[in-house]
Formats: sequence, structure tokens, C-alpha cells
Amino acid sequence: MDTEVAQTTEVRAFLDGDVGRLVLNRPRALNSLTHGMVTALRATLDDWAADDRIRAVVLTGAGERGLCAGGDIRAMHDDAKAGGAGTRAFFRDEYRLNALIARYPKPYVAVMDGITMGGGVGVSAHGAVRIVTERSTVAMPETRIGIAPDVGGSRLLAHAPGELGTHLGLTAAAMGPGDALLCGFADHFVPSSRIADLLDALGRSTAAATGSGTAEVAAVVAAHAEPAPPAALADQRAWIDACYAADTVEEIVERLLNSGVPEAKEAAEAVLSNSPTAVKTTLAALRRARTLPSLEAVLDQEYRISCAVLEGHDMVEGIRAQVIDKDRNPRWRPGTLAEVTEADVARILAPREGDELGLA
Repeated sequence: MDTEVAQTTEVRAFLDGDVGRLVLNRPRALNSLTHGMVTALRATLDDWAADDRIRAVVLTGAGERGLCAGGDIRAMHDDAKAGGAGTRAFFRDEYRLNALIARYPKPYVAVMDGITMGGGVGVSAHGAVRIVTERSTVAMPETRIGIAPDVGGSRLLAHAPGELGTHLGLTAAAMGPGDALLCGFADHFVPSSRIADLLDALGRSTAAATGSGTAEVAAVVAAHAEPAPPAALADQRAWIDACYAADTVEEIVERLLNSGVPEAKEAAEAVLSNSPTAVKTTLAALRRARTLPSLEAVLDQEYRISCAVLEGHDMVEGIRAQVIDKDRNPRWRPGTLAEVTEADVARILAPREGDELGLA
């Protein structure tokens, strides 16, 4: 029987057998994360880590549309215009939550059904068991609104096969379930029609477990999983790897335009429509993330980038164009790739004196 152990407006936390269930509960806002939700998730996970009754944790989203569309960017927009102190605090707590999920001592199961983007990836794709369905749309779309991939997403993108992560990061393109599995954002495909049975079975199986619950969780997920749909990106590896291996965004765009592949031309157009500062910063961040030793080190880098971007022009303008006014016509500043210098990018990635996340 379900036992409610915590109730907030935006996050539900309850026990289902020996499983701790977390439900993001802002369905009308696609469960986008507020600072209060991040705080509630962290507090509950800390409590459950020390609770011997709980053998596993499962994260889902309320409603039918998705797990989580990301952070509450309307709130970020308004806060940035007022100085950004609230958003910097949100980033600090959000990234610490991402690190906790990655190191959680009990099986952490994330059901990435429907839209799972940005901050939604941060609370799911670092978990031990990551499930997608035929309805899953997974993305790190930050460059479209003048930001760089964060919440540990730059580590996931950096370690995707070949240059697939570079393609996804610069274009802000979305992945279906097959591509999410291919690129290392998910582990299992379970049809949406079987999710309710899966959750019920997890509650029953862990209640009978004698150990950590890890083996029981793995067995239940395996029993409900099916072969995933094909990964669309798998057939495009040749041109993606060739074009995105270039050293600069300008050269990447040139290779894409000259490849003779229609999908590559579309990718070039997507890169050119995104924030020039964001795409150049993203390329540099992904290349560095490949060499950083841990998720925590990547989160430290992302915090520097996010704070620098918060202090600039493009994040507020990108959110305005995509979400506030919805004219889809952002006026980036600088407006071209050529105007964004290596020094500009270096300043964005530089350590922040007196304001480091300090996870690594």
C-alpha cells in the first residue's frame, strides 16, 4: 500500500512497498523544476539514503506529457533581469542534486517517459537505471536559448559515441528512445503501456529483497524491457563524425554545408540559428569535458559557464524569443560566430574567484 511520507505542491514523495517514489508534480508546466522542487528532492533523497526501509528510489513525472521539460526558465528570465542571485543559488543546488543522484547508494530508477530535457536530464540520466519509452523525447536544448548544456549534460554529450554529442549539443536536436540509448542517456526501453506494471512489480519485488534491492530492480526492469526502436543517428555517424571533428564551430559549419548531405545542411542551419556565444562555449566545454576525471569536475565547469552566461545578454534574449514573446527571432549579441573570440570563450570558462561550486 502506498504510504505518503512527504507532500509538497510540486513534489510528491511516498513509499510503495520498499520503494521510495518521487513524482515531479507540475504537469501544466511539464514538471519544470523550481528551486523549491530541487530542495525537496535533495532533502527527501538524503533522508531515504539513511532509511533502511527503502531499497530503491523511482522518479516519475505527473501527467501524460513528460518527466520534466527542464528548469523553470521563465523564473530564470525574470531573476536574471533583476541581477540573477536567485538563479545562481538554483544552479548551485541543482548541480549538487545531480551529483548526489549519480552517487546515490541505492538503486535510483528514472522513468524518462515523454519530454525529458535540460534539468529533466539532470535528475534522470545520472541515475543507476534509466528507462525510456516510445514517447520519450530527450534533449539538451540550451544553445537554442543562449545557454550551454549543464546539469552534467556536457559530460553525457562528451562521452557519446564519436561526435554524436557534439552534434546534439551544438544543434540542440532531440533524441528519440533509440538515440537516447545509443548516446548513453538511457539504459532500457519499456513501452509506456507497461510502465504501471513495472512500477507495481518494483514495489513488490524490493519488499521481498534481502539485500540492497539492486538485483531485484535489475530483474524487474529486464522482465518488462523490450528491444528499442532503431536509433536514427546510427545511420548518420559517417557525416556527423567527419564534420564535427573540426577544431572550430566555423569549420564545422563549413564541413556541414559542403558535405552534400541534406541532414548536414539542416544541422548547419540549426547551429547558425543558435546563440553564437553559446555554441562556441559548448564546443569548448564538450572538448574539455572529455578529459575531466569525474561528473563533479564537469559540474564545476558547468557552474562557471552558467554563471557567466547569466551575466551576459543571450540567455535573457533567448528565453524571451522562445518562451516569453514566442517570436522565435532572438537578437543574439554578438550576432555572428566571427564576432565571438577565443578570449570571450576563455573568460566564460575561467574559474570564478570566490564563487566556485567546488564539487570535485
